[in-house]
Amino acid sequence: MDISSVSSATTATQAPAAASKITSDFNTFLRMLTVQMQNQDPLKPIDSADYAVQLATFSGVEQQVRTNQLLADLQGRFQQLGMAEMASWVGKEARSDAPVLYEGSPVTLSPNPAVGSDRAVLVVRDEAGNLVSREEIPVSTEPYQWLGAGMDGAPLPTGIYSITLESMRGETRIDARPIEHYALVTEAKGGSAGTTLVLRGGIEVAATDVTALRNPKG
Repeated sequence: MDISSVSSATTATQAPAAASKITSDFNTFLRMLTVQMQNQDPLKPIDSADYAVQLATFSGVEQQVRTNQLLADLQGRFQQLGMAEMASWVGKEARSDAPVLYEGSPVTLSPNPAVGSDRAVLVVRDEAGNLVSREEIPVSTEPYQWLGAGMDGAPLPTGIYSITLESMRGETRIDARPIEHYALVTEAKGGSAGTTLVLRGGIEVAATDVTALRNPKG
């Protein structure tokens, strides 16, 4: 039986495992081709055109495998370059809409009320998702010092809080989105989804979600 017959039978029966084994190892194919040539029927030799087709097909597969390997290597190198660049971010403060670490000191927020709003409200929730504060702030893009007060005006306990800015027109909410703030970058991690920055308190944020970077104050 020649390789053409084997290939046809494999295709007809849809045996992906066998096909994958042949196409993934070009040297195996060459050995099979040599054995085929040595054992062919001298009274009915295989057409040389068939050899040419088989060689071209498997050569194309080999080149594709090598191309895929090269692309994988390039991707790994690009990730390393990205990590090297992100390493310089460690020790700086990154602005994002990640949750806020509150440790008793005021936190500088960067509000961005929706166009057309006449009121802006901070909605604060703890790690369990419980509402712990609602605070009306000026409708402005100027930095705002959040003091960390709860519903009763007393300071909230140390912890991680999610803060949403609700833009209002009268009593109607027209927009709601997490508010941005600056936090210290303590680590940069690579992964299949890209580079992740670890902020103080263990809060993680995708590097692509960072909108600004600055040196720590003081």
